[in-house]
Amino acid sequence: MAGTGAEMHGDDASRPNAAGLRRDAARERWALLGLASPAFVLVLVAMAIPVAWLFWLSFLADDGSLSLEHYRRLVEQPSYARIFRATFEVSLVTTAICALLGFPLAYVLSQLPVRAANLCMIAVMLPLWTSLLVRTYAWLVLLQRQGLVNKWAIELGLWQEPLKLVHNMTGTLIGMVHIMLPFMVLPVYGSMRAIDRDYLKAAANLGAGPVRAFWLVFVPLSMPGLAAGALIVFILCLGFYVTPAVLGGGTIILVANRIANDIELFFSWGAASALGVVLLVLTLAFLWLASRMLRLDQVLGGGHGR
Repeated sequence: MAGTGAEMHGDDASRPNAAGLRRDAARERWALLGLASPAFVLVLVAMAIPVAWLFWLSFLADDGSLSLEHYRRLVEQPSYARIFRATFEVSLVTTAICALLGFPLAYVLSQLPVRAANLCMIAVMLPLWTSLLVRTYAWLVLLQRQGLVNKWAIELGLWQEPLKLVHNMTGTLIGMVHIMLPFMVLPVYGSMRAIDRDYLKAAANLGAGPVRAFWLVFVPLSMPGLAAGALIVFILCLGFYVTPAVLGGGTIILVANRIANDIELFFSWGAASALGVVLLVLTLAFLWLASRMLRLDQVLGGGHGR
């Protein structure tokens, strides 16, 4: 009985301490919420309210009444299906080209000493420090029929007559790859730099040659960076406007270009908002699919699944 009384006394003594801990935890949560409230307000003003307004406008007909006519038009007119297909095709091809170019470039940079790699990284980052519009018009000057590319190619005997390198898919892809390549190189380079070189030494000790160790050890460990770069490039390409408009010359019409036409030419905010909503939903669906197929915590964090 004495022991039971002591245990009850101990339980009574621990209850105030538990209550105090809960109060402290609640006080800490409210303090963190107060510190984060400016960020929440910024997200609400900059993202949540505009997106909600976009959804609202997409359900307004031209006469101001609630209607689904803009979404019905997206389904009934085949031109919209072609626009969305072109948008995803251009984004996929751009992502694939950036991966083919960015992976070996990132590998070369990862093998250099840190000081030399940092200097070379400046050249990779240089396009990000230049206006997108300036870069796009620079490619327009270089790739036109009388531009430097055609002129030098003819002088070198690569082809006999000027080729049409702009106002088509070729010029659009060249401009988009040039702009998007740094977004592919940076995560791949970071992932490669984080790889422990002892893994390659262990593979060599087990009898693997340099090529086999590269393909079986180094490449799999760098896949999170490649997946992160591909995801970033693809998502950014879905909303491209300036480069297809300038280098495509009106022949390459993506969703962003059609949204601009609906606003500038037809003054139809409802149709433009419906296109934006569908593109947003498709982008979120793609991200959801990627989250099901990949571990996004490792992909976006550059981890190696340790």
